[in-house]
Amino acid sequence: MIKVAMTGVFVDDVATAHAFYTGVLGFETRTRMDLGDGTLFVTVGAPEGAQPDLQLLLEPGQGPIAEPYRRALYEAGLPCIVFSVDDLPTEYERLTALGVRFPHPPRRQGPMLAAVFDDTVGNLVQLVQPDG
Repeated sequence: MIKVAMTGVFVDDVATAHAFYTGVLGFETRTRMDLGDGTLFVTVGAPEGAQPDLQLLLEPGQGPIAEPYRRALYEAGLPCIVFSVDDLPTEYERLTALGVRFPHPPRRQGPMLAAVFDDTVGNLVQLVQPDG
C-alpha cells in the first residue's frame, strides 16, 4: 500500500511560516532542524496524534521553479493546499479573531462548506467541511 507521508508548501520565510502554522493554525512541530546558513528544515502535522504518519514540509519558496509557481497560484486565487475541519464556521470565527485574512469566507461549494485564507507567507489555503 502506498500512502502520502509528506507534502510540501513553498513559503516566503520558513521561520515565519512555522510560527503561523503552529501558533495560529494549531499544527504541532514534527521536525525542526537548523541546516546552517539560516536554512531551516521544518515539518508540521495535525495535533494530538491525528494523522501521525503525515507531515507538511514548510519549504523555502525562492528560486526559479517555486517563485513563479507560487505567484501564479496566488494571483489566480487558487489554494496551494486544502485542510479539512469538523466545524468550519467555528474555525472561521477563531481564525478571524486572530487576524487571519479570508479573501473567500465560508460558502457552499457542492457537497461541502469551503473558505480560503491567506497564510501570511505567500499562499492561499482552503479549509473544507464535508457534508455529513
